Amino acid sequence: MTQEGNKVAVVGGDGIGPEVIAEGLRVISAAGISLQTKSFNLGGARYLEDETILPDEILEEWRAFDAIYLGAVGDPRVTPGVIERGLLLKMRFELDLYINERPFVAADHNFVVIRENTEGAYAGEGGVLRKGTPSEIATQGSVNTRMGVERCIRYAFETAMKRRKHLTLVHKTNVLSFAGDLWQRTFDELATQYPEVVTDYNHVDAACIYFVEDPARYDVIVTDNLFGDILTDLGGAVSGGVGLAASANLNPPRTSPSMFEPVHGSAPDIAGQSKANPIAAIISGAMMLDFLGFDQAASKIKQACHDCASEQGSTTQIADAVIAKL
Repeated sequence: MTQEGNKVAVVGGDGIGPEVIAEGLRVISAAGISLQTKSFNLGGARYLEDETILPDEILEEWRAFDAIYLGAVGDPRVTPGVIERGLLLKMRFELDLYINERPFVAADHNFVVIRENTEGAYAGEGGVLRKGTPSEIATQGSVNTRMGVERCIRYAFETAMKRRKHLTLVHKTNVLSFAGDLWQRTFDELATQYPEVVTDYNHVDAACIYFVEDPARYDVIVTDNLFGDILTDLGGAVSGGVGLAASANLNPPRTSPSMFEPVHGSAPDIAGQSKANPIAAIISGAMMLDFLGFDQAASKIKQACHDCASEQGSTTQIADAVIAKL
């Protein structure tokens, strides 16, 4: 099965990344989907070779693609933050991947977290004075714009309309009175445009408790960048482990390619040993297919992954089990 608009940039990255992405592509092919792919050598290992992180010319080349399929990046030999800011955050900001979407499915719950992906505490606002002295001062602000907040919340409402029509805003409005007020007012205003959607609000600390004790209460959650980063890792932990956690970094108007990745990290300690569970990468690939318009194949792959959630074996054997379920 082929379709126009299926050019995919593939970044295997570091550690187990190339292994799980290879299996993801194999499952996509087994589902009958033919993608036009081109591989790019980026990540910690590439940085150690020649200090390349994400050149502007590659970013420009990616603009002609429809999606990016990324395994994992990160190498313990590289200073923390170099690859994260230079590749992942640069990709999000420059390609305007303003929605981070992560689904969580287990026997007793099925919910999705919509995280604002280009603003908040990760925007880079702040600085340091008198560094290394007893009088050192460090500031790190959270940048929230009406445009950024509104487009994220609107996407969450649209997502809720396609699901069970329930949307929860998660923030900390009682303490973060400026950013929280912007998020709450925008949420309340948009809610009037979606009268079918039941809305709720949780402080982020309460949401952490509910994630553990009663995750079935949720359908769609919308939150800011920092809170979303923390909550989605917790969501993975209560939904079978981070090895099953998939994600999409979306540009909904499709003015640039969206990026799809498992969120388990590069796990260098097991790289090359065929020990990595490829389910998260395979589900991320299914989310990519959904975005590209291959809805039926995406649904089949997701269901096969859920059927194989407890599967044991090598990286290839688990992928084989998923393919057998298609």
